[in-house]
Parts: sequence; C-alpha cells; structure tokens
Amino acid sequence: MQIKPRQHLLDVWRAVARYSFDNGKYLTGETGGLSSVADAERLLCLLYPATEVPAFRLDQPDTTDRDVLRVLEGVGGRLEIPSNLITALTQYMRTHTGPDESPTFSGGYYFKPADPSLELTHQQAQLGVVDSYSMSVTLCLATLGFLKVYEATTTRPEVLTAVAELREATNTRLTAAMVSLLRSFTVNVFDAESEQGRRLIEVIGQGRQSDRVVLQQFARRFRPLRATIIESLSRGIQVDESIRDESQLFECGWAWGVVRDAPKITDLEAPVPGQPDGIADRLPYVYFTVVALDGIQDLFSHRTLTLGLLDEDQQKLAEMLRLRWELSQQYWSAIARFGADRWPLEDLPWQTTGLRLESEYFSLTVAAILVHDLVRRNATDDDLTRTVAVMERLADRGRVNSRMTKDDPVIRMHHPGVTMPLAGSDRSGGLLHWRMTDFSAQLLKRIIQLAVLSQNINSQGRLLRLAEQTFDHLWHRRIRSGEGLDLWDDVRAVYPDAHDVDRRLSWSVTERVTECLVAARNLYEQQPIPSEDIAQLARELLSEATHLFGKEQLLASGGTTGNRGRAMRSIENRLDRARVLVDKQPATAFALTLPVLQELDTLAQARDAGVKEG
Repeated sequence: MQIKPRQHLLDVWRAVARYSFDNGKYLTGETGGLSSVADAERLLCLLYPATEVPAFRLDQPDTTDRDVLRVLEGVGGRLEIPSNLITALTQYMRTHTGPDESPTFSGGYYFKPADPSLELTHQQAQLGVVDSYSMSVTLCLATLGFLKVYEATTTRPEVLTAVAELREATNTRLTAAMVSLLRSFTVNVFDAESEQGRRLIEVIGQGRQSDRVVLQQFARRFRPLRATIIESLSRGIQVDESIRDESQLFECGWAWGVVRDAPKITDLEAPVPGQPDGIADRLPYVYFTVVALDGIQDLFSHRTLTLGLLDEDQQKLAEMLRLRWELSQQYWSAIARFGADRWPLEDLPWQTTGLRLESEYFSLTVAAILVHDLVRRNATDDDLTRTVAVMERLADRGRVNSRMTKDDPVIRMHHPGVTMPLAGSDRSGGLLHWRMTDFSAQLLKRIIQLAVLSQNINSQGRLLRLAEQTFDHLWHRRIRSGEGLDLWDDVRAVYPDAHDVDRRLSWSVTERVTECLVAARNLYEQQPIPSEDIAQLARELLSEATHLFGKEQLLASGGTTGNRGRAMRSIENRLDRARVLVDKQPATAFALTLPVLQELDTLAQARDAGVKEG
C-alpha cells in the first residue's frame, strides 16, 4: 500500500489519543508496570510529529488544522490541547524522578529475568538503560522546542507557571540523560587469540583469508581511528592502555547501561544529581549503539540549533557525545564494509562477537549504523546500491514481503522477539535479558532513511517499493479490537498460522511506526531525483517548441484576441513553466511540452489549410 504520511499519522494520533486521554486527562495505562522507556515512547507518538511536521504543530493553537483537532478530541479543544500535553509531560517528569530529586531512567518491564522462574525485582526494574537515555534526549528536545514556541502564545499565569516548572524539569532530565550516555560509552580492547578476538576475525575475514592477513588489514584500516581514540584519552574516553598496541583488536560503542567504574561527570557549571554507579560490562552492543546514535543526532538537528535549546553545559556535553557518535559510526561502518570483495554485512546473518549470537536483527542494526555513516559522509552510489540489496534480503529473510512457511522459525524474530543477555546485569541479583520485537519497524525506518539519501533513480525506486511493502506489512499488524485498538502489535494478523503468538500493545513498535511516517513525510518533501536522459530530451522538445511558437507568432494572422489569442497565451505560459522545471523536474517539463508541440502542429495545419483554400 502507498504510504500516506498525513492520513496515516492522523490515524495513529486518533488511536493514541483515544487510549491515553479521557476528557483531557492523561491516563497512565501501565502495561506490565512502569517503564521510563515505554512512557517516553508513548508521549513521543504525539510530540514528535507535533514538533517535526508543520501541519501537525500544536504549539500555536490558532494555526492547528481542523482534521488534527478532530482526531485529538479526547485530548481537548483547540486551546486545551497544549496545556493538557504540558500536564502529561509534567506527570512523566515527576513519575520518573527519584527520592533524591534526580531523574531516573528505568527499563522497567522491558527487562526480562534470564531465569523465567524468577520475577523482576524492584531494584532491577529501576536500572537505567541506554534506550531510556536516548529516548529522553529526543523527548526533552521535543518538549523544550514545544514550550519555547507555545509560551509566546499565552498570557495565562497558571499556564506560564506550568511551562516554567516543566522546562526546569526537562532541562534537568536532558542533562542527566546526556551524562548517562557519556558514562555508557565504552571501548573494549581484546587479544586476537581470545574467544572474542577469534570471532571478530571470523566475521570480518569470512574465512577467505588467514588470520594473520586479517589482523594486518585490521591494523591498517583502523590505524587512524585508533589514533583518534588514543588522542581522546585526555578528553574523557575511558580505555585500556593496551589500545596503543596495534596487535590488539578493539570495539567501541554503547553498553546497555552505565558501565562499571565509569567516572562521574563533574566538570560542568551546574552539578548533575544522581549519577549512580554503573554495573554494565565494558562490552559495546550494536543494538544499543544504534539507539544512542538515533538520540544523539537530535542534539545537532536544525530545529535544536535554530531554537537554541541547549544551555552551556548541554552544549559541552553534546560536543563530547559528538566525538563518540563519530567514532562509533566510523568503526562499525568500516567493520560492515571490511575487505575488498563481499562485505561482512552481506554475509547474513550477522554474528555478534562478545555475546556469540546471530540474527537478521543484528544484521539490521549494523546496517542502521552504516546508514548513519552513509548520511554523514555522502556515500557513493556503489555503497548505496549494495546497502539497498542488503535491505531487500533482510525483508525477505524476515518474511516481511514474502510468505512464511509452515512452522517457520522466523516468527520468533517478531514474537517473542530477539533476546540479548545484558552483560553485568547479574550484579543486580540475577542476569537480565533485553528483548527486541521491532524488526519490521526498524527495517522500514532504515529503508526510508536510505531513500532520502539516495540520488540514484533505480535505487530509490527499489527502496520506495520495499518501503511500501514493509509499511503494508506493518499496517496490517495493528490491533483490531480491545485494548490498544488501532495501535501495535498484532503479529498474528499477518502470520495467521503462527502458534503461541499473542497480540500485545507495544509502544516500541508504535513509536517506531510514527517515526517512519514523519521520515516518509520528509522524503516526499524532497524534490524528485531528476533523470538526465529525460532532462536532455525535455530540453530538445522545449527548444523545438519554442522555435515553432515563435514561428507561429510571425506567420499566423488574427492577432492576440479571441480563441486563438487565448490558445497562444496558454502555450506561452506552459513553455515558461517547462523552462523553470526542466532541470529539477524534467519529466514534468517533458509532459508540459509534448501537448504544446501537438497544439502548435494543429495550428500550423489549420493555417496551411487556410492558405490552400485562399
């Protein structure tokens, strides 16, 4: 089905508003208990489009469109919607603040005990997680931008007081989230002879070369990045001194939470409350690295910079995060494309080194980092074309655009999802797992990002078809009755023969779909990719049409009045329009010029016939 961002976003907003508000009152609707991740995802379903899509803005009530007001009836009227959102956001900030008045970033029920016979303890549920830090960055920036615009539209004292309270709490949470992201970044150095070292060599070498050759290639390819990391030792990055030895392998990125023995950030103007001790092992996860990258890039968005949303401390933290953002992108992009022939990323499915897991989901997360890097460095057509092929294969292997076979094991990737052990979480009293169920939504997000980046007509055409197929798959997974009506996720709706699959409300999938619709809107806002072949043909048609039009003006009698005069003015206007479009929209220019040539020929035939009769 075709992606219609405005219509489908309205459908999502209607469902979120119906579930989350009752006559303007925000309903917590705790599904499985508290989770700062899930609560942030739910609020972002409303706030992210409201701050990223001009037609969905809610911070200037006088400009809110009627169809938007209709779907948000449960939130309130035109003047009530912004204040009720402020109340909901304030409730979120208060709920996820600890007894010491410091923000908390609990994973909550998103954590799963590795031992199914055990229950999640309160202490474990309160553990911070990178998903929450990253989501909090995005939510806080959206909130600050919303407040900055909205406060200029109201003079009500109680509303201005609420705005000031929420801004203070949001700034505190944003700073704490950025600090936690810094303390969760890690560089893991290990020997080539270790189990992790042998696994990394196997992944990037693909068994095609000797270990010694792979080590030499790794040392050469990552020498500049290694030098940057060594240089960054004085800029707060914690790493073992053995990184200086080129015979050592390394990985960099984000652990699942604050790493063990991570130092507290103290060199800021204002002290950051909280900063609990970390328990995570110094093991980078590709999944959590992608999650961190998605949030950090919002710190450098046009909206953040234009509105001046960051204070002095936050700007300093943002620069520290930017360094880690670039290191991680460069590292994993190089790993994904290692070697001269087939990429390791093309050798599906991806095998993680530290955890010894493999899944198409991990291939997707590595591809997601590659997409980030392709955007950053304006990738070549070859890189884009090969990445498009990876996306197509992932869609097929994930049964997103192909039929699921009987007792197909792929169903487990969608339900109950791909599970990762959180290394070091056993220090909380028992090993915890993290489960990802959003493969299809993440796939769609990366496909659309690639389509925005692509300047190749064939590649973009393949991506748009794949995006429509993936969106169709996801749209049919909405819950059709009961709790969470028209939200996600009902996996069995697209895999009816799957056994032991229950529908369940997933704010993770719902928020990802919302992000995808916003990204699709941005895609359609772009100019279409011009075809140079059609542009050349359009210029030739336009040249001929312009010449024949001039000739017709010279030879024809009858002046510029009556039907003929109107026809000549219409031709002139269309030729002018075609000249304007010929470089940016050559196909449109072609379509405008072709009927002009037909009309000019008709006029010429009529004139010639008149001459003969005379």
